[in-house]
Amino acid sequence: MSRIEDYALIGDCETTALVGLDGSIDWLCLPRFDSDSVFAKLLGGDNNGCWLIRPDEQHSASRHYRPGTLILETTFKTDNGCVRLTDFMPPKVNGSKIVRIVEGLAGKIRMCTELVVRFDYGVTVPWTSRLDDGALSAVAGAHMLVLRTGAALRGGSEKIVGSFSVEPGQQLTFVLSYQPSYLPVEAPIDPEEALRETDRFWRDWSGRCNQEGPYSDAVVRSLVTLKALTFRPSGGIVAAPTTSLPEQIGGSRNWDYRFCWVRDATLTLLALMGAGYYDEARRWRDWLLRAVAGDPTQLQIMYGVTGERRLTEWEVPWLAGYEGSKPVRIGNAAHAQLQLDVYGELMDALHQARCGGLPENERAWDIQCALLHHLKSIWTEPDEGIWEVRGGRRHFTYSKVMAWVAFDRAIKSADEFGMAGPVDEWKELRAEIHDDVCRRGYDPKRQSFVQVYGESLLDASLLLIPAVGFLPPEDPRVTSTISAIEQDLLTDGFVRRYDTGSADDGLPPGEGMFLACSFWLADAYQMVGRHADAVKLFERLLGLCNDVGLLSEEYDASRRRLVGNFPQAFSHIALVNTAHNLTHAEKPFEQRGGSTTRRLSTKLNDRVGGTHE
Repeated sequence: MSRIEDYALIGDCETTALVGLDGSIDWLCLPRFDSDSVFAKLLGGDNNGCWLIRPDEQHSASRHYRPGTLILETTFKTDNGCVRLTDFMPPKVNGSKIVRIVEGLAGKIRMCTELVVRFDYGVTVPWTSRLDDGALSAVAGAHMLVLRTGAALRGGSEKIVGSFSVEPGQQLTFVLSYQPSYLPVEAPIDPEEALRETDRFWRDWSGRCNQEGPYSDAVVRSLVTLKALTFRPSGGIVAAPTTSLPEQIGGSRNWDYRFCWVRDATLTLLALMGAGYYDEARRWRDWLLRAVAGDPTQLQIMYGVTGERRLTEWEVPWLAGYEGSKPVRIGNAAHAQLQLDVYGELMDALHQARCGGLPENERAWDIQCALLHHLKSIWTEPDEGIWEVRGGRRHFTYSKVMAWVAFDRAIKSADEFGMAGPVDEWKELRAEIHDDVCRRGYDPKRQSFVQVYGESLLDASLLLIPAVGFLPPEDPRVTSTISAIEQDLLTDGFVRRYDTGSADDGLPPGEGMFLACSFWLADAYQMVGRHADAVKLFERLLGLCNDVGLLSEEYDASRRRLVGNFPQAFSHIALVNTAHNLTHAEKPFEQRGGSTTRRLSTKLNDRVGGTHE
């Protein structure tokens, strides 16, 4: 089993595949991020689906992305020479396609390939046959894969294998295409032309990034990854393209992240707008509004890529789990939880969209007012909190802070943009919530805000208190909370979300260092004037990226390995925003907290070229 950091990502902006350093594609869901997998070796074994291409002799491997693209080039070296494997997925026009090009560079290299197709999360063996043009088809129910290549292949439904040799200047191409089985077989594509078009697509997109400075390469790679995790038809951005990669090797904290979280909204918008991607920011904002539209009492914390609400969680008994980490879960039961912070996130995101000059969506304000009316009656209730605990509802401090943010941003939208609403009532509620948090969420003995009212445990989400504008960075309660988190939640210099061994979250203890929280600490350092500490931590975090610049959700400091779903959008969003906080004149934490002036909407409207909806 490959380490999580041994994988790279390719994708077509509707789904993605994970390619190992060993030349094996071990995870692929078709036709969407959240569809059933056809390759699930990542969570099981070879027999659960994979596609291997590599030298059939002792070799070493190195790889990189073509600059600014999602085109992966892996170079294998043997005693007899070297060969390059180029992997990519053309931006989707019809069905998804994986193109793999083998090119001899030096010497004569023996190569092998093995293709194991298993639909329905690694369990359904397809019927394999030859088409009239010599291509191989694999069919099960509504699904069909078609493989076209000049290599001689043998085998059948259980496994397709082949061997071949390449010399300098020789190329052999493989194209695996997905389509519904009930439609006529699609015509073949030209792999070389597809490579040129894919290269042009990604270079054009990444070339629009306005990032400069010492961290530009890491920022561009993170933004390309974020683009790859965007479902292009809807604008929704999945948290990760994988499910059930464990937060602790061998543990049970294994969740399906192939959905879109409202919680990610504000930081996603700030990252995109800060890099100059206003079209993508607008489409993400519009996805949010479509997803949450409806009865405000039914607001969810996450949705499917086109806004689906039913994300029923179930376990896959036939998959052994990554390195034995069970269960493997499909769907996510947290979609039904009450998490008060999402109200603040949604209100903040829509306010930041206005500040950033995105064209107004005519539905937005009516939806916001309806949600605020509902929040007025429920903000005093306990909830499951930002970390989606399964140990029962409690009065989480951060949830109350974000309820304050919801009313604060409504007031600011009224003041700065003339939006109509019961501003006096909102101001009263804002003051009431602020007083409640400062009285009940701050422990004078610990000199820190705490995770839950009346308890003493800490929570890394409290690092965001100054970033959202609840208190200024110079407030002694902010600086003392940072110090307390340094003392209680740091391991090897990185930040845990909270102490899973002491907190009653309904799950067995144990997880890695949460990378987004570690970026938040770097932001907090920067906000309170500890610039050198901020830079030091940020650069340590950059050092955790794998060889092609990707981050997972967490880091296991004892094993020195990435853990959790991979690549994780939230980690890359945090990387971009922290880089901007360290290098940009207009810093995301100042934009979010309201300590900078309103952006020039006219100028940015010209950039997005959007219209009212």
